[in-house]
Amino acid sequence: MLFFTGVPLFLMELSLGQYGAAGPITVWKCCPLLKGMPCIGIGMLCVSTLVCLYYNVIIAWTFYYLGSSFQSPLPWSCDAPANAALCGNATIGNSSFGRTLSPSEVFWNTRVLGVVNSKGLHDPGPVRWPLALCLLAAWVIIFLCMLKGIRSSGKVVYVTATFPYFVLIVLIIRGATLEGSLQGVAFYLTPDWVRLANAQVWNDAASQIFYSLGIGVGGLLSMASYNKFDNNVIRDTLVIAIGNCATSFFSGFAIFSILGHMAWRKGVPVGQVADSGPGLAFVAYPEALALLPGSVFWSILFFLMLFMLGVDTLFGNMEGITTAVMDEFPGLRTNMKHKSVFLGLLCFGFYLMGLLLVTDGGIYWFTLIDSFSTSFGLIIITLFMCIGISFFYGVNQFCQDIIDMICRCPPWCSKLLLYFKACWVVFTPFLLVFILTYIFIEMYNTSLHYGAYVYPRWGKALGICMGATCCLQIPIWAIVAISKESGTLKDRFQKAIRPLNSWRVNNLNSSGEGEERVEQERVEAPFTVNLTDADFTAMNWEAGSEA
Repeated sequence: MLFFTGVPLFLMELSLGQYGAAGPITVWKCCPLLKGMPCIGIGMLCVSTLVCLYYNVIIAWTFYYLGSSFQSPLPWSCDAPANAALCGNATIGNSSFGRTLSPSEVFWNTRVLGVVNSKGLHDPGPVRWPLALCLLAAWVIIFLCMLKGIRSSGKVVYVTATFPYFVLIVLIIRGATLEGSLQGVAFYLTPDWVRLANAQVWNDAASQIFYSLGIGVGGLLSMASYNKFDNNVIRDTLVIAIGNCATSFFSGFAIFSILGHMAWRKGVPVGQVADSGPGLAFVAYPEALALLPGSVFWSILFFLMLFMLGVDTLFGNMEGITTAVMDEFPGLRTNMKHKSVFLGLLCFGFYLMGLLLVTDGGIYWFTLIDSFSTSFGLIIITLFMCIGISFFYGVNQFCQDIIDMICRCPPWCSKLLLYFKACWVVFTPFLLVFILTYIFIEMYNTSLHYGAYVYPRWGKALGICMGATCCLQIPIWAIVAISKESGTLKDRFQKAIRPLNSWRVNNLNSSGEGEERVEQERVEAPFTVNLTDADFTAMNWEAGSEA
């Protein structure tokens, strides 16, 4: 999954953004059919919007836990007086779970989420104001960090990207000294080959690769657009992709060594204490930390790390949105006041929409968006991106563009491009179609649930509509783009996949050769394609030749 989909698609987005020096909308001048009325770019922004909407809620939960971690004893530990009955093996009846709950589960479901007060998706209930304030603080921090653009967020990343490594090393050293840690590590490293037949495993693997590498949400295109034209994108791809997955593998030892200790303390298999999704970060792991000496210190360290990771992730998604808008409205880049107002309104709008996710039933909406925002819609978007670059723009031309950027391309780079070319043309599209087929089959055969709550059909249909909204714009606006051309259907299609002349002009300007940048003219439309004088000249020349 990593080597045949993750790394090739990562290189494709990184190269496209760096060569085009533009965000996820404007960069599709290379293939106007896929910009149309920027179909792939808008699809990416739809996915990024959904991710930003619910991801900052995770940061809000982290804030809440971080503040609670300064209490001694921890409010979800057995040492807290309020949990004396729970830790005395008293049975706590609960309609949603129907079993005895641990103190960390009660804290999560009752004090944090309030999900026990909601009957389901149709019953969100009132806003939980402590979480609403945490969500507001999270958006204020994002706003302040991004206020000065890539320069300010880039400096913040120096801290947010390096601090988690320090915490992981500390947690691994601490976990290695605990009884039962080897049991947890063994559980982590032992594969369950039978589960490979489950479509959900492949869906989760694809989501993990896409999510951890930031593929298909526009953030990579936006970040790469700020690179120097001659930056070695192949080197960056290998370092970032392999380093990213190595970090994920490395962090597993920090998690499961401590979960192994908790399983040893309880006398149960590790599989019974391990959880997935939010339950791992906010139920299982906090409960394990509460068993350690100095639990307050370890809890503060852990949730501070989660906060750093959350902010770091959200930067990429928000940068994709802001860069795309500022590419379409260049005046926002030069006017700091207007840019501040735009960014403030954007963050405030996300905050208002996110209030639904911090109600009593907000976790049901959170799970719905989480399940469908990065599912089939994201895979369809990346599939069209791969097909568009490989077959419409031309995989040979794209590889040549990469070589042009790397002025002194080492021999190993040229040879490695042959591998990526094979992936872009054959392996990556095939795997994406394979995963997509599995997802649709599993989506039809299984129901969506959170705990014991099973989502109604209308809820699942709503989630499918969210995913479909992100990808249906591709064929719709591609048809619009073809219909705007003249001639036969074949001629229209060929014109629609021909790169605009300004695609080359922008690259000459970004290469630092000192040429004057061509001023862009605007064409009024719902989503505009930025054209330059060179594009209008090219169209006049074509008209003259046909005459």
